[in-house]
Amino acid sequence: MRAVFGLVLIVGVALAGGAVYMARNYISAYQNELARQRLAAEEALANAQVEVIPTVTVYVSNRALKYGERLTQEDIRAVDWPENAIPEGTFTELTALFPENGPTERFVLRTMEKDEAIMGVKITEPGEKAGLTSRLEKGMRAFAISVDVASGVSGFLRPGDNVDIYWTGSSGTLEGTGNGGITRLIETNVQLIAVDQTAGSDVTNTTIARTVTVAVTPQQVAALAQAQNSGRLSLALVGVADESVASTIEVDQRKLLGIQAAAPEPEQKVEEVCTTRIRRGGEIVNVPIPCTN
Repeated sequence: MRAVFGLVLIVGVALAGGAVYMARNYISAYQNELARQRLAAEEALANAQVEVIPTVTVYVSNRALKYGERLTQEDIRAVDWPENAIPEGTFTELTALFPENGPTERFVLRTMEKDEAIMGVKITEPGEKAGLTSRLEKGMRAFAISVDVASGVSGFLRPGDNVDIYWTGSSGTLEGTGNGGITRLIETNVQLIAVDQTAGSDVTNTTIARTVTVAVTPQQVAALAQAQNSGRLSLALVGVADESVASTIEVDQRKLLGIQAAAPEPEQKVEEVCTTRIRRGGEIVNVPIPCTN
């Protein structure tokens, strides 16, 4: 009996030792595989080529800038900008922004936020003031139009907006329009460059303007001056994304009220009478005869 117990004990110890040996080998193999994978990942990361995005020095605003402010070197700073995303008209050299020779004063034409790129369209030329002349393109003229709360779109007009201009006046002298008033669209998509004495687009409150200034051609100046002297002008604000071209629009009292023009009375046909003269004694009389024509 003791021999059997000893044999069982020896077999148990042998099995336990084999299990421990197998477990140690498995753990060692697992750790070796983890080390191999970690080493491979480190080698792959070391050999990977990091993509470098080329950049260019661009000058941006160092603080929020408003219309009419003088631009100084303290208001700008240089940043690295991706070369393939540089906005058109930005400044990449300080001497281009502030020339070494000649006038260097520049003024802000459009409101800019902090870190916004300085662009040529947002500032004046060196030595140029931030007045209306700097906002007029070549061949354009500034023309003032008198408005009120009704004709001025209730004070929601801002410099930079586009408007359609309507003329309302007496149409008694116009052929075919009767004696009532008439409203006609005379100019479309005209740009506002100033509202009262404000030419900046950073207006935050609603004000009822008395005059607005538009940028138009000399021919349009003549037309608007004649229209303003002979009637009343009204403005209609054009949406930012509206690219439609307005056609000729004209409304008179008959069209407004839906009154059809009276048809002319038909002409009454006059029966043709043919006569001939016949002498009867000493008297000449007209005698009716059948018409042959």
